[in-house]
Amino acid sequence: MELAAAIGKALGREVVASSQHRVLGGHIYQCFGFETASGRIFVKQGGADALPVFEAEAAGLAEIARANALRVPNVLSVSLAGEIAFLALEWIDLKEADWRSEQLLGERLALQHRTTRASFGWDRDNAIGSTPQSNRPCADWIEFFREQRLLPQLAMAERNGAGKGVIDGGQRLCERLDAFFEGYRPVPSLLHGDLWEGNRGADGSGEPVVFDPAVYFGDREADLAMTRLFGGFRRGFYAAYRSAWPLQAGAEVRVTLYNLYHVLNHFNIFGGGYLWQAQGMIQRLLAETKH
Repeated sequence: MELAAAIGKALGREVVASSQHRVLGGHIYQCFGFETASGRIFVKQGGADALPVFEAEAAGLAEIARANALRVPNVLSVSLAGEIAFLALEWIDLKEADWRSEQLLGERLALQHRTTRASFGWDRDNAIGSTPQSNRPCADWIEFFREQRLLPQLAMAERNGAGKGVIDGGQRLCERLDAFFEGYRPVPSLLHGDLWEGNRGADGSGEPVVFDPAVYFGDREADLAMTRLFGGFRRGFYAAYRSAWPLQAGAEVRVTLYNLYHVLNHFNIFGGGYLWQAQGMIQRLLAETKH
């Protein structure tokens, strides 16, 4: 009752407390649907300490919306109700993307990536899953990816019990990152930042929709790499993207480099076999630097 009343106050409309129902969502925060006087809304909730995370997510959705390329849920409110933080969003009836939606997603992601800035990073830090993600602006992509992506994950992995094979190998890899960018200078593109199959869908008309971003400006290949980490994207998506903006030499090897960040993050959040996956990726990448 308290949450519904707080949401209603924030939105300036009645929220029906008895309509609250669980919605399948992420692994970190609880997600609910509510009926209101003017339609259904989606609400993500967490403890009070989640407020900065929700504020950054709301800012990320707004950043993507300004690019006028891909649809995202409209942000309705982000606030506190006692010890509960919540993010209220437009409700979108999502369906599985068909081949046409996949093509549109590829085309429009390429268009979003055409939104650029002078430096890598973003105006604020945010989170990748439950892990803090630094976005301090940096003029050099290799420095940004090393200092604000790989090295923090390696430091956390060491605290979480990763052995020397991963830590020492990862640090050697960080020293050799230049080898993956010979003849390639990425531009700071607007990235979704967490673009796996579970963070996209299609609306009733087939328009692609993305959500749960971890926005920053980085190499566009990082977004494309993550689409391949867990699968679920059809060939038409990649063909449409490449038709709109072809990739440069070395992109295939950089898929592994960029996904190493996410695999290390999954180890740091969930543990388990992600550590062995990370170790194998590090070994393959180090072998590439000897060519």
